[in-house]
Amino acid sequence: MYRGLSTAVVIPAFNEEAAIAAAIRSVPPFVDHVIVVDDASHDDTARRARAERDGRVEFIRHGSNRGVGAAIVSGYRRALALGVDVAAVMAGDGQMDPRDLPALLDPIAAGEADYTKGNRFAHREVWRAMPKARIAGNLALSVATRLTSGYRHVFDSQCGYTAIARQALERLDLGRVFPRYGYPNDLLARLHAIGARVVDVPVRPVYGPAWRSGIRLHTVVYPIAFVLLRSWAERIGAETRVGRPLIPEADPAAPTPRP
Repeated sequence: MYRGLSTAVVIPAFNEEAAIAAAIRSVPPFVDHVIVVDDASHDDTARRARAERDGRVEFIRHGSNRGVGAAIVSGYRRALALGVDVAAVMAGDGQMDPRDLPALLDPIAAGEADYTKGNRFAHREVWRAMPKARIAGNLALSVATRLTSGYRHVFDSQCGYTAIARQALERLDLGRVFPRYGYPNDLLARLHAIGARVVDVPVRPVYGPAWRSGIRLHTVVYPIAFVLLRSWAERIGAETRVGRPLIPEADPAAPTPRP
């Protein structure tokens, strides 16, 4: 329980045998449920996750690899079934600092946001910690996602460190969320379509010495382009049907949460 809110953390994992145990152990004690979703890993991820002796942990395994977005959706569905007030996402590779979780939950607990997302570019360590290729790619995708999602005030669209209020989660059509890399870009547009309030929260960039990205440029360019175009078209279509933007722009004078 956090500030009166029951909380679940969803941990999507694919071939994370080296990091999954530490990721589970890092979840703060105030979290009520830890939902590990193994997206059909080929390694020892499942056994190591199941071996953790934490009564909060439950395990879901996909029979085939469906993508990180699909893994998170499976976790979201379970969080809804558990009746929690907030569902956060922390990756199975340990790239999310658990000390930042309260900052993600605070705007929801205060009634100021329906969805919060980490923004590593708002943290001073990003230029030193994040690999240069990642910086370039994230900057480009963040600018594009600002335009397609309708949230002009958010940045670092690819950061998966997020929290969502139950009321917003219930209104999303989870079956239509893009299942693979690109789901954060798609989800932001879907949140805009339901009028959700989204707040950026500075979070620490975490890249250990052994970090290695499994993303390959040739496998993400076309899916991301498709997701961005579809998101933009669906958002414009939704706003056309009601005859106005679904949500106002963020107040530039509003205070920015700090880590």
